[in-house]
Parts: sequence; structure tokens; C-alpha cells
Amino acid sequence: AASFFYIRKEFTMMSKVALMAVLAVGGASAFVPTTGFLPKARMATSATSSLGLRTAGRTGSASLKMQVAAGQDTAALTRVATEARGLAMDSIAAAKSGHLGLPLGCAEIGAVLFSDFLQYNPKDPQWINRDRFVLSGGHGSMFLYSWLHIAGYDIPMDEVKNFRQYHSMTPGHPEFPNSEHNTPGIEATTGPLGQGVVNAAGIAAAQKMEQAMFNTKDHEIFDSVTVALCGDGCLQEGISHEGACFAAHEGLDNLIIVYDSNDVTLDKMAEYTQSEDTAARYEAYGWEVVTIDGHDLGAIKKTMDDFRTAKNGKPKLLIAKTIIGKGIDEVAGTNAAHGEAGVAYVEDAKEKLGLKEPWEVSSDTRDFFKGVTTSKTEAYNKWQDTFKAWKGANKDLAKKLDTFVKGEVPSAEEMFKGIPEFDQDKDLATREAGSVIINPVADLVPQFLSGSADLHGSNKNYIKTGGNFGRGFDKTYTGKNFYFGIREHAMGAIMNGIAFHGMFRPSGATFLVFVCYMRATMRVAALAEIPTTYILTHDSIGVGEDGPTHQPVETVSSLRVFPNLDVMRPADPEETVGAYVHSAQRKDGPTALILTRQNVRTLKEIPVKTRREGTLKGGYIAHKEKGDLKLVILAAGSELQWAMDAAKEIGEGVRVVSMPCMSIFDKQDQKYRDEVLPPSCRNRMAMEAGVASPWYKYVGLDGKVVSVEKFGFSAPGDIVMKEFGMTAENCLKEAKAMM
Repeated sequence: AASFFYIRKEFTMMSKVALMAVLAVGGASAFVPTTGFLPKARMATSATSSLGLRTAGRTGSASLKMQVAAGQDTAALTRVATEARGLAMDSIAAAKSGHLGLPLGCAEIGAVLFSDFLQYNPKDPQWINRDRFVLSGGHGSMFLYSWLHIAGYDIPMDEVKNFRQYHSMTPGHPEFPNSEHNTPGIEATTGPLGQGVVNAAGIAAAQKMEQAMFNTKDHEIFDSVTVALCGDGCLQEGISHEGACFAAHEGLDNLIIVYDSNDVTLDKMAEYTQSEDTAARYEAYGWEVVTIDGHDLGAIKKTMDDFRTAKNGKPKLLIAKTIIGKGIDEVAGTNAAHGEAGVAYVEDAKEKLGLKEPWEVSSDTRDFFKGVTTSKTEAYNKWQDTFKAWKGANKDLAKKLDTFVKGEVPSAEEMFKGIPEFDQDKDLATREAGSVIINPVADLVPQFLSGSADLHGSNKNYIKTGGNFGRGFDKTYTGKNFYFGIREHAMGAIMNGIAFHGMFRPSGATFLVFVCYMRATMRVAALAEIPTTYILTHDSIGVGEDGPTHQPVETVSSLRVFPNLDVMRPADPEETVGAYVHSAQRKDGPTALILTRQNVRTLKEIPVKTRREGTLKGGYIAHKEKGDLKLVILAAGSELQWAMDAAKEIGEGVRVVSMPCMSIFDKQDQKYRDEVLPPSCRNRMAMEAGVASPWYKYVGLDGKVVSVEKFGFSAPGDIVMKEFGMTAENCLKEAKAMM
């Protein structure tokens, strides 16, 4: 019979040997020997009786009575879990590469999730009210592929066998559907540990938002939850701490993290590098925490069901004590089980498990999951009836939802019409211009969200009519302004989660120099091809008095090397309009808006239409030469004004090219690029207040780059700029030297 373990959360250190002895006395043979904390109280076990138990919560102790779930088909689920283990063994052995530990150690968790708990329809994997499952420990990807296949998603057995092979649907780590992979059921690109659990917080936040926006008193069309599976590695990463704080503070009680607590990391057993009380830490954040035997089907089901119904304002952490590599006795429970060390023992292990055929999925398992699919389809059809009634009663809301689901945005032309022109005689920082532009953008694109890592006032990215997201104070779940706190890494991962969810277009802001705290999340966004926007202000040595710790020098160039990240550094307010419009329209990847702290000249000598539309092409002719072309000056951002001034002073023969976004310009057809940068003119100069390297692809070996190749210093911004040659006078001097 299925037994249910509930552990009283008062912990003390004990040795591994002592723990094993206690477990043997308690009859908990399935429980993994832990290397960390042991409950003082003996673990209660019962298949039939109610358990009167107590758990320490954030506000004190609260009694919990839990009854073991009855009527669960334990034999069928045990068989399914065994066959899922076999699929992982065979695929990893065939690939001679992969991670066996998690798929084997979490098989019972997968059995409960995909047979019972998760709300999904494998024939409609994009169903808007599905539960989301995120495998944060992405290295254990065969766990996910095995269960998606068994559950009936369109992942043929040949793709399961083709694990980690070129162009397969089953890459080494899960990849969100993009131009390279379109694997159904993958809700997030994961692999860098810790990011997935915070992506899940972002998805849960988006679910809260859709519930608040679209559910009505008469019809609840959104009630889904988000589940993430992680391990010790994810929770050791600092990002998990940042995300856990945000999730608890904003009351994301629809977020469930299942912690595969197997006391193992790759190099050593976990006790070698960690000794904290994870349960107490999460309780301190404000989470509800329960610890169980992760191989006990009844315990998993009961706890997960309770978590779904507990609308208590607390995210949930299920600490599942598991045996890593369970099923391969030679490595199970050791750090050797993490990778493919167990492959050598796969044949013997499968024989012991009763798996006679490679990639065996029995007819009994197929029949069992046909029943699961029938049950889930019935629930799906019932939801469709509710959704139809909701649409009939809420035509305006239904139209709005349709726009959100399809990701529809107005054309660039429509957006330009909706954003008033700036005063052409007024100097203005591009971040200040952004504070004006973001509001009509949010009106035109109602799914556009804006957040900041405690810098709304400096980044100037607050949506004035948007309200604030979250709980308490003046916040609601319909708010469009996110206060992430001083948590840049979490901000990036939460934004990714919101984008993975698919209903909203998130943006987030900080100082450009602090983008290094969130680069890992930007890389995932670029890889996953999701439409996030980064509003990065205080863009150069022009920051001034704060000094070199806050003056980006290498940062813009370091972002430009990301594949599929559009880095846009507009030169004035009208180019900033073009940059915002591009970011609000882009559907196949992220955009970084690089904005100044200091005022720049509004370049009225260039027509407004040219600046806005030219920005959408990445580069354009800002100043056309008179007479024969003798020199091309390229510039971006605040340095374009100096290039324009120098060209005016020189007079004939000089062309100025504004290059707000190299990646967009490089995607234009060859004819356009040659029109802007004629191959016949090799006399080229570029100017930017940052490192030079990206500009050489345009100026070539015969060209010159006026740049900043060392860190700045603390002084007023105009003085720092002058000392580094970022002036019209120096641009003129360097240009004349080339002519």
C-alpha cells in the first residue's frame, strides 16, 4: 500500500549512518539516506489513517491533518514509472551522453504529475489554460521527453531514440519552441541552473495577471498553476534566492516548486558544499513547505493536490527526498549517478526491473494513459464550454484576449502616428524621451509590461496609467509596472517566464553597467527567441560623477556579440521612438534599448520620418555628402551629434551614417547596405564612447575608430567625455586627418 511520509520541520544534523538506522526502524526503506538534516521526530507512516501533524509556518505553528489518497492505481503508476526509467536509460545509453540521475530518481514524481496532477491536453499543447511544467534541472531532459511521449504528446518514439542528435526534437537540454526546435510540451529553455525555478515564478505571475484580467464573477476561464522541478544545484544558485523572495512577496500561491532533494551534486555529495536548512530558509521567505518521500506515490499526489487548493498567498515548496539514479544499484544514491556513469550497468538494471525490450512501453501503459487522456480531454471539453459561454457574455474582453493570445500589435506606421513628435529645438536625454514614449506604446500595445530593479525613477520607464503588479500596498494583479527589487538576475528570468507564458510582452530596466548581473537570462531569451525588452540607461562614460564603477565602457559591445539580441543605441528622441517601436513589434527575440543619462541634441536637421524609419533598418544616411564622397563617418547614440557637427564644419565630401543597431542593419539586403555604405569608399571612421571592436567590420583595415579603450573616472560627464575625445572638435580633427 502507498504510504505517506510527512516530516515535522524541526531539523538537526545527524550522520548518514545514524539516519539509515532510523529509517530502517521506521520502515522507510524507500527513503534516500540524507547527508544533511534529519527531523527530530520519527516519520509517521500510514496507508489508511489520518495523521495529526504540525508544521512550523511563517506566522507560527499550524496543525495539518492529512489523509493518504485512496483509489490510486498504484500498480499501474509503478509500472509506468519503471518504463519511464527504462526510456531514459536506453536513450542516454544510445547517445553515450546525458544525465541519468534525475530521470531515474524522479520517475514517481513524473508518474503523478503526468497521469493525474497536471492539467493539459496533449492534442492541444498550446491550450491557454494548461498547467505549465518547467524542468529547471534541464540536464535531466530525458525525464521530460519520456513523460511527454508516454502522455501522448507528438514526440514519436524515433525522436526519443534520437536523443541529443542533430535536428532531433530531443536536444540535450529542453528548448522552448523556436526556429530550430518545435518540441511540444516544452514550456521554457532550461539548462543554466536556477533560471528555471525563476522562469516558473514569471509564468506564475503571468497566470495571476490573466486570471485578474479575464476571469469574471460568472465564468472562471483561467485557473492553471505552474510546477517546476529542480535539484540542489538550482537552489544553490543565487538567482533562486532572488526569485523565491519575489514569488513570496507578491503572493504567487499558484507556483509549486518540487525540490528533488537527493543530497547529491556532481563533484561530491551535497554535504560537501551545503549545510543550510533549506526548508527553514523557504519558510522564512514566506513559502509553504512540505517534505515527503519522493518515491511515495500517495504522498506526492496528496501533497500536490493540497498545494493546488491552498489559496493562502504562499508559493509552495515540496521537498521530495529521492534516490538519484534509482534503479541502477551500482550508482544509485551517489554522485556517480548524476551523469552517464550508470550506462555501463543499464542492461543489468533493466533486467532487474523487468524491462525486456529496448525503449519498452507496454500495452498496459499505453492503455492506462489512454484512460488518462480521456479523463483530461473531458476536463478540456468542459472548459471549452465555459470558455464559449464566457466569450458570449464578454465580447470586448474576448476580443482583447484574442489579441493577447495571437500577439497582435499595430503596424510601425500606426505606432508612429500614435507617438507625438518631440520639440525639435529642445535637448533631451534619450531616457527622458523614453519616459514619454513608453506611455503611448503601452496604450497601443496593451500587453506591454514594464519593470525595474528598483530604478523606475532613474530609468524613466514607468507606465503612468498601468498600475503596479502584485499584492498589498497599491498593487493588483492587473498592474503593468513590476517592482523587482534590487534583483537584476531574477528580473531577467522572471521576464523570460512571462514571455514563455506567451500572453504578455515584458520589459525590464536597470543601469546598463549592471546588465552583467542578468546576462545569463538575456542569453536564454536570445536562444529561445522570446520578445523581451531591456531598458538600459546611463549608457556610457557620460554618466560622469558616479565614476568608473557606473560608467559602461565595454558593455554595449559585449551585448552586440549575442546572436539574436538587437542592441539599439538611439541618438536622439526620434530615434528612440523607432527603437521602442521595434522592441514592441519584435516577435523572434529580445531587444536592448541603450539610453543616455545626459541630454543630447535633437537632430532637427534630419527629418523626423527619416530618423524613425531609419532606426527600424538599423542604420541609415543621416547626412548626405555634397560632391564626391571622400569619407564616411559612422556613429551611434550620443556621439552622432558630434559626427553631424563635424560633417557640417567640413562641408563637402563627408557622409554621416547613423548606426543605432548593427544586427538589424546587417539583416538588410545587400543593395540597401551598399547604398548606405558604398563599397567604393574605404575611407571610413566610426565614433562611439565605448570599446572599438564591433566597428571594424564597417571601417575595415583602412579605417579608424574613435573609441574609449579604458575605464573612466569620476568627474562631470562633459569633462569625462572631453578627456576621452568624445567631442565635435575631436571628431572634426580625426576626420580631417583622414581626408
